[in-house]
Amino acid sequence: MSDTKLALYLGAGFSKWAADLPVASQLFDFDVEIWGPREGRRLELVKALEHDWDMTHPGGLTEQFIADALNFGEKNKSAVLWYIARRLSEPFIWKEFHSHKWRRHVFMIDENRRFNVPGVVKAQSFLQRFCNLPLAGIITTNYDMMVEYALGTKGFNYGVQNQILTGRGAYPLAEWRNPVILKGDVSLAKIHGSISWDEYACYTDGRRGLTGDALIVAPTSEKQPPESLKSVWELAKRILQNVTRLVFFGFAFNPYDGAVLNLLKCSGCDIKSILLIDIEPKIERTRLLWPDVDIKACQPPTEGDVEIQNWLI
Repeated sequence: MSDTKLALYLGAGFSKWAADLPVASQLFDFDVEIWGPREGRRLELVKALEHDWDMTHPGGLTEQFIADALNFGEKNKSAVLWYIARRLSEPFIWKEFHSHKWRRHVFMIDENRRFNVPGVVKAQSFLQRFCNLPLAGIITTNYDMMVEYALGTKGFNYGVQNQILTGRGAYPLAEWRNPVILKGDVSLAKIHGSISWDEYACYTDGRRGLTGDALIVAPTSEKQPPESLKSVWELAKRILQNVTRLVFFGFAFNPYDGAVLNLLKCSGCDIKSILLIDIEPKIERTRLLWPDVDIKACQPPTEGDVEIQNWLI
């Protein structure tokens, strides 16, 4: 592998495997713990919207419901986007009684409590096997902070090393004077946004997953990257340049995801070998993009460990 360059592409199936986060078709299970009447009202609104849509679109795709919901008016759009970010934050919310009231936040990137979530440990174990290789970077369509938690601020960057994040350090209710800096070598391109971003800043935690103000591209069949994520898409293109080997974990290659497929196909990379890690690998869909490339497929770890290791040799 010394003369090759590798990139990772993580789809929703990666976070499903690691922490049982829902893929698009499972998003509206409403498995969230409500915090106060405002969240309760928002949740009831989303439930009503989803129920009414299901009644008129039996068997319809979740992505199409979201696309329609975003056109139902600003209040409904805001509620649906809040719910999506809130649902994907649920396993990482921590609560503490402080100064006579309960407070909550989504784990900081370097917070030790994140390792109480078994999925973070699983993700870390998987990603670390690639970090000592000639890894060009990681691209993901996921909004969650699984990669950030797994690698820590010393293990990744958002395209520029030594970027200073907004917010406190590892412990939000303690005094913290030092800035939080991304010092890692591995570039991470979150091309559909993040629960830790908004239009103005990248944060040290997933706070935007609670407020509903996260910078995310909702999973719809018509989704296109907004101008605010242009630099992230440029980073993804740079990661893919000169890459000869690609690993896809949990990516479905859905035909409606045209912008992402076009990014992969037109990035200028010279792919020689692809590994699909998935419970249902989409080999034929992959061949539509790369008809002449060697494509291997395997199950996720631990079942697929031997095949993954053999592919990396």
